[in-house]
Amino acid sequence: MTAPSTAGPDSRPILPGATLGVLGGGQLGRMFALAAARLGYRVHVYAPEHEAPAADAAARRTAAAYEDSAQLAAFAKSVDVVTLEFENVPRDAADVVQRYAPLRPGSHVLWHTQHRLREKRFLAAHGIPCTPFAEAADASRLAEAVATVGFPCVLKTAAWGYDGKGQHRVRSLAEAAAAQADVGGAPVIVEQFVDFQAELSVLVARSTTGASAACGPIANSHDRHILDVSTLPRAELAPYAAAAREMALAVVEALEAVGLVCVEFFLARDGRLLVNEIAPRPHNSGHLTIDACACSQFEQQVRAICGLPLGSFELLAPAAAMANLLGDLWHAGTPRWTAVLGQPDVRLHLYGKTEPRGGRKMGHLTALGSSAEQAEQRVIAARSLLASFD
Repeated sequence: MTAPSTAGPDSRPILPGATLGVLGGGQLGRMFALAAARLGYRVHVYAPEHEAPAADAAARRTAAAYEDSAQLAAFAKSVDVVTLEFENVPRDAADVVQRYAPLRPGSHVLWHTQHRLREKRFLAAHGIPCTPFAEAADASRLAEAVATVGFPCVLKTAAWGYDGKGQHRVRSLAEAAAAQADVGGAPVIVEQFVDFQAELSVLVARSTTGASAACGPIANSHDRHILDVSTLPRAELAPYAAAAREMALAVVEALEAVGLVCVEFFLARDGRLLVNEIAPRPHNSGHLTIDACACSQFEQQVRAICGLPLGSFELLAPAAAMANLLGDLWHAGTPRWTAVLGQPDVRLHLYGKTEPRGGRKMGHLTALGSSAEQAEQRVIAARSLLASFD
């Protein structure tokens, strides 16, 4: 199977007043719609969910399945350009859309990024360092794959994974076999376990004109495989910052992606930068750009897909931090919003989701500071106030 070809992008600008389409109805689409509206665009959201956070901020919404070709075609014909709100939009749906409207990033990008094995092969083919890996298409190939990579290793489903879903760290062949059985015997990729000192991400906006802008590296810490806190900039990452941005730009250029792309890295203890994943859309770690940068990742996405001049990721304060608000905060009742809204140096962002569940992203907090450490302390302290019930 080969990747679909992609024609060169049309660089004619799509000016304010046009209608922008979004595939996906989550919080990333919501924040994109808010940024687009501020620039004078209308947004049409296509999503199968009955309660789509993005629809609350959009001018128009189509509630239909991704398998409904007629609805997809009508949606695409109603807009001037379409972008992605999440990476697991079915490729067939993306193919239908781009028959009738420009899709940025296009179906060819999804072909690589929706499948971990294809993603890793793409990186390796372009000489971009990534975690060592091997394929196990079925149980009969598992022993060979883990022998190639060695223990400990991480077994991941080859397709459709995020926030740690479909991932298992294993230390023996027996554990690997159990992990593959746990994912229903689906094809898996086996990756060498990386002893890392930091996880980081770089945001890249790339326009139809070929112009690009990078933000980061942003330092990320996780809890239960879900992003917990992001900070920018971290002094300890300064020696690696230029290389991380250069690698992220190389990834996006090689993909010929137009839009906003996040490249996630491991910084190994021996100083190697290894690409872990590519997200062809705005990223949770980039939410701090809304309050911390001259131009947010969502405004950059609007500018990039419309062929407008890209904005600046320049920080408006020396440092910033973002903390996720998960559904777990609601376990004892409604969080104390007034306690946080009384903090002058903290900003609250809620996504309009009506059903809080453990691990579900319901919103985030951002704080600015004179250093990453100060901003992080502020945002974590503010989050703790939400859960401090009398």
